Amino acid sequence: MAGEPQTDCLFCRIVTGEIPATIVRESDTTVAFRDINPQAPTHVLVIPKAHYPDAAALAAAEPQIAADVLREAGLVAADEGIVGSGYRIILNTGTGAGQTVFHAHAHVMGGRGMQWPPG
Repeated sequence: MAGEPQTDCLFCRIVTGEIPATIVRESDTTVAFRDINPQAPTHVLVIPKAHYPDAAALAAAEPQIAADVLREAGLVAADEGIVGSGYRIILNTGTGAGQTVFHAHAHVMGGRGMQWPPG
């Protein structure tokens, strides 16, 4: 069922504490943790605690939680000290866009120059 934890989902298992992660922030509806394969000096994932396969599904079903993810992404950037130099919030949707874990999540990346257009 949408929104319910999935036993085969890596991120759901991080939410429950079954799989350890380096947590940097947590709210009632979100968890933010360091990416295990960082692509920038700051690379943190912000996920909803509820399971939805991607950002579009999350926004359609739980718009307030989608907003919480974005708010927490901004707070992560502030906590990490990358607001002044700029940062990206990336929401990949589908395998063609690079999504590998099908639990909605935002990448907060910064601490280095970013190219445009992104690859």
